[in-house]
Amino acid sequence: MTDECVADEPVTDISKVRASGILLAIAAMAWPLAAWALMDTLGPWPLLLVGCGLIAWRLPQARSLAISAAITLLLVGLVVDAELGMRGYPVAVNAVMLAVFTTSLWRGPPVIERLARLREPDLPASGVRYTRRVTQVWCLFFVINGSIAAWTACYADLSTWSLYNGVISYVLMGLMFAGEWCCRRRLRSHL
Repeated sequence: MTDECVADEPVTDISKVRASGILLAIAAMAWPLAAWALMDTLGPWPLLLVGCGLIAWRLPQARSLAISAAITLLLVGLVVDAELGMRGYPVAVNAVMLAVFTTSLWRGPPVIERLARLREPDLPASGVRYTRRVTQVWCLFFVINGSIAAWTACYADLSTWSLYNGVISYVLMGLMFAGEWCCRRRLRSHL
């Protein structure tokens, strides 16, 4: 075996891991639409179990919170209704993200500051204040988005639930990212 072959193996393995990670991320994001498409075929229990697995996989930084959210969804499925537990997936994701972002505001540094420091390690004080404010805005977003997701889980039909949680909520997140990017560029140009 040559050195070239040995050197290529880890790269191939990393590529496979990245490709599978990308596919799982797409599956997690498309999950509400997949649930809508597969509900008549599979029923709520298999979809609930897949959703719980996706929560635990999707949020590895908050593993204990994600596992608690998955267990809560399973309990809702057992005690109340399996379909309601399945529909609770977006609510659980928003709740976990809210907990992570809120906790970072208290324990620091805020999530957005950590991300900003990846690009700019010597973040000025004004940048620290800005990233704290952006983290707070994301907390508000998760409260509103999670509340709408909860409403659609409890009161909307499956098509409306899928449309909001599988399309509209991601458009809103995209608008949040784009709006923050525009604000940041504008603030930087003034400094």
